[in-house]
Amino acid sequence: MNDIKMEIINGKVTRKRFIKFTGLSAAAATSFGLLSCSKRSTSIDDQDDIVNLGSGDVGILNYAYALEQLEAAFFTAVLSSAYSGMSSAEGQILDDLRKHEVAHRDWFKAALTSVAPNQIIPELTPDFSMVNFSSRASVLATAQALEDTGVSAYGGAGQLIQNPDYLLQAGKIVSVEARHASAIRSIIASSNTSFAGNDIIDGNGLEMVRTPNQVLAIAQGFIVEQLNGSNLPQP
Repeated sequence: MNDIKMEIINGKVTRKRFIKFTGLSAAAATSFGLLSCSKRSTSIDDQDDIVNLGSGDVGILNYAYALEQLEAAFFTAVLSSAYSGMSSAEGQILDDLRKHEVAHRDWFKAALTSVAPNQIIPELTPDFSMVNFSSRASVLATAQALEDTGVSAYGGAGQLIQNPDYLLQAGKIVSVEARHASAIRSIIASSNTSFAGNDIIDGNGLEMVRTPNQVLAIAQGFIVEQLNGSNLPQP
């Protein structure tokens, strides 16, 4: 199980591997559309499906807004699904995570509306077709991947932010995202999962970070629209 989790986290999992992990049969996968043509097969040249995140601090705000949209949509979908094996305590944790992600999403939307109303990205369309929402393993592995990626995204983008007010807010948000990641890992509670394992913490006790390009490569697998981060500040 640990191998497939790492593939999801690293953005390298294939649909075939994900289907095998979640226990879907080929017939079930076909009925869910997992073995058919992907919705993301639309050409990148189709301008209607390309979302340009922009540049500077506005671009970073849009980048974070896109990730928070994705996380909020995922936990909302989990709570409205037939998630197998969810205890009342577990359900409360996941609902808390959902509320936090919705609050983060709404903060970024309000900030962008205030400073750059003509540059804010639209509401994105999530694609969770690779997630089996009736499978505990599938839901928790995806939650872990999204939360770990979110933490690494804020860590990587912090150095790119120019406005200290935004940096302060990002610091407040990333600490909550880290609590989320630890909570999910504690729920999984397998011998292969640590709340602070060496897959997320380096030898110096520091959180591993990802650049916007690395994060977008992972997030793109869960979003219908094509995200264009080519104008974002670079480390």
